[in-house]
Amino acid sequence: MKKLTQITMMLLLVIAVMAGCSAGNQSADKKENGANSPKSEFPVTIKDASGENVKIEKKPKKIVSLIPSNTEVAFALGLDKEIVGVSDFDNYPEAATKKTKIGGMDFNVEKIVGMKPDLVLAHASSAHTSKQGIEQLKNAGIKVVVINEAQNFQDTYKSINMIAKATGTQKQGNKIVKSMKDDLADIKEKAKQVKKEKKVWVEVAPAPEIYTAGKGTFIDDMLTAIHAKNAAGSLKGWSKVSEEQPVKYNPDVIVTTYGYYSKNPKDQILSRKGWKDIPAVKNKNIYDVHSDKVTRPGPRLIEGVEELAKAIYPDVYKK
Repeated sequence: MKKLTQITMMLLLVIAVMAGCSAGNQSADKKENGANSPKSEFPVTIKDASGENVKIEKKPKKIVSLIPSNTEVAFALGLDKEIVGVSDFDNYPEAATKKTKIGGMDFNVEKIVGMKPDLVLAHASSAHTSKQGIEQLKNAGIKVVVINEAQNFQDTYKSINMIAKATGTQKQGNKIVKSMKDDLADIKEKAKQVKKEKKVWVEVAPAPEIYTAGKGTFIDDMLTAIHAKNAAGSLKGWSKVSEEQPVKYNPDVIVTTYGYYSKNPKDQILSRKGWKDIPAVKNKNIYDVHSDKVTRPGPRLIEGVEELAKAIYPDVYKK
């Protein structure tokens, strides 16, 4: 039960991060958030995901991040020394686990204020539930930038650019985005070698409460990128299903994403009654990929695509 509770908590966090939908004119976003600017000059003004124009007078020296995706981006931007506080859920990179913890979805306002940060990186996925806390931080004179929610790669590039502009690291942000785009293009190019599309069932939480990834998730976009069919593609977002539903989908491959939190996911799949005739089970084409790499908006999403590709089409992607 302890393991199941842990998995459920992490799933709820994933759903909270991924549930929203980003909108707006892309060209306007680029102009507003400085996506094409070669450098950052302070003061800078950023229109964040809450619609507020946040003016940052000088390069932040002390930063607090309220969500793991923001933290991963910040570290990728080279802000290890500047990051002084992170959420209880932060687990990557290792250096982030050693930073001062400021709470979970209900962060400790007094603790953050006491750290005297120049900047707090909040997130649109929890901005509505943390509205009071965010207002308290602002009233304390702390600059708060609400980073946009991301459901696809374009949204992720926007998040990276926004954080880069707010922290004066746009040059590195541009490099990260370019590298991600180039790597994704290479993966898509290699996908052209796929001769027969495979149907894939992705399970993001195990029985008794099985969840999968439908339309509007990174996983669905990733499967499309490598020419694989999402067995649950008719569903939307993170969907709960019965144990019988995946049997009807009759997938060629089963991918789980909870091996990081639960032992032997493959054995759990193989032991289910009624699943023995599924092609993926008969052929033991069952694989586990790292949950964070396929759900958390940041540079590691490319690693997630590669993991999926190698598991589903080893003949193409392990050459």
